[in-house]
Amino acid sequence: MATYDLAIRNGTIIDGSGNPRFRADVGVKDGVVTTIGRLNGTAGETIDADGHVVTPGFVDGHTHMDAQVFWDPLGSCSCYHGVTTAVMGNCGFTLAPCKESEADHVFRNLERAEDIAREAMLAGINWRWESYPEYLDVVDSLPKGINYAGYMGHSALRTYVMGGRAFEDQASPDEVETMARLAQEAVRAGAIGFTTSRSPNHQTSDHKPVASRLAHWDEVRAIVNAVGETGAGIFEIAGEPVGQDPDRMRDYHVRLRDLAVESGVPVTWGIFSQRAMPGVFRDYLNLLDETAEAGGRMFAQVHSRALNVIYTFEAHTPFDSWDVWRDIRGLGRDEQMARLRDPELRAKLIEAASTASARHLKRGVTIMPPDWETVYHMTDASAKGRSLASIAAERGVSPVEVMIDLALESNLKALFRMPINNHNDDDVLEMMKHRRSVVTFSDSGAHVSQIMDSSLQTNVFSQWVREREAFTLEEAVRMVTFDTASQWGFHDRGLLRPGMAADINVIDPETIAPNLPEVVTDLPAGAKRFKQTATGILATIVNGEVLLRSSVPTGNTPGKLIRGPLAG
Repeated sequence: MATYDLAIRNGTIIDGSGNPRFRADVGVKDGVVTTIGRLNGTAGETIDADGHVVTPGFVDGHTHMDAQVFWDPLGSCSCYHGVTTAVMGNCGFTLAPCKESEADHVFRNLERAEDIAREAMLAGINWRWESYPEYLDVVDSLPKGINYAGYMGHSALRTYVMGGRAFEDQASPDEVETMARLAQEAVRAGAIGFTTSRSPNHQTSDHKPVASRLAHWDEVRAIVNAVGETGAGIFEIAGEPVGQDPDRMRDYHVRLRDLAVESGVPVTWGIFSQRAMPGVFRDYLNLLDETAEAGGRMFAQVHSRALNVIYTFEAHTPFDSWDVWRDIRGLGRDEQMARLRDPELRAKLIEAASTASARHLKRGVTIMPPDWETVYHMTDASAKGRSLASIAAERGVSPVEVMIDLALESNLKALFRMPINNHNDDDVLEMMKHRRSVVTFSDSGAHVSQIMDSSLQTNVFSQWVREREAFTLEEAVRMVTFDTASQWGFHDRGLLRPGMAADINVIDPETIAPNLPEVVTDLPAGAKRFKQTATGILATIVNGEVLLRSSVPTGNTPGKLIRGPLAG
């Protein structure tokens, strides 16, 4: 009988603690790291890690895999970037609590934010729950490539208690009490906390606020305080639109600070720098320190690069709903390419895309073309690329014509990115270095045909370690492993030590990087999404089993549901 189920030999260990690397083997038995040092026994499976670095599996604290987990056992695209544990249920979006007969309420909350059509969700989800504890049991039973932990989301909770009124009314005191009780029940069953959204970006498919946005702050406060009474749980919030108004911002910050202090619940939120509000992110970083000084716990989730909307003629362009463009965007590839080459039609398309949308103006809505100085041709996943404005100036044509030409040259596969946040890399670095921030927030599972941020972990290594030399490899590994795992209370993961769960990556630090995204049609009912793989990861191991070898799935599904501490 083999001494180890898996042996990783000849590698360089970076264990997630931030300590210096060292040379050693790793032995795994029954899903747990048992030995780090020289292995003398036999193994059922061996990985030769010579020339590679062996790290803990990466942890992502902000995903939206709540629906995808039902039809995608692999856990893509997170798994391709070394993520072995993902936290879902962020921003108030979950599938429970909810009766199957009222699933439309949940889909109404999810459809636009997740960018997954309800037809796809209906086709891909086998509804076998009503309560949140029942939902956890169903997720526990599913085959999973990676590990998942889940929050209870406010929008689902609100619609469960209030029905359709949740989208238009305030909750009664009795309804708030019921929501608070159900949140406690969820945390005791293994939910890792409670989430909400007050962001105007989160709308239903008919452009109305999702249910959580209708809640008065007193409702949010009551639920979070109830979670705090359990002695466990985290509160995540997609924040209010206070802009740069100092009074509104201060009021919001005081409410967040006081809630963290009075509830005893750690509070977390995502933060980005915005070109329209330079420096405002520092007010939020200051809030972290202010809350700590007041006796509360608060941490920010930051990204490792720009947050990009991705355009492509294979999925969507900025002009899909504009007059003239609408007529061709639903055509097949060959016919669409033929129409784009037609000089007369091309001229009409360029003219239409050069001014505000006439169709939207008729409805009293002004939608302008993008700023072409900040729309870039993506030729490499990590490079900035050239703006369409600069290419257009060089060619002596309009940026719209450049976009069409590049699309035609690539059989419509050309990708274009438009940063909407984190335009300035120096701002990103400042946020990443703050002592109360964690590098996470991939949004995996959301905005699937518009945004692809699952690569933020591999980008840490390619951009910030190798290209910018802003962090050592040891620092970078700690950022995406131990730092993240510890904030979410995953005490058996995030470090490569004997007795820890065998979530492990074997990486090549000289080549690890994201690949370019591609459009695939693998959602239920054939819906489109972006897929992005990586290079430079020799193996990803989850609970002692190899999930991927050089981005190729092994067919194993070793992932588990990670429940909160009160679930026993």
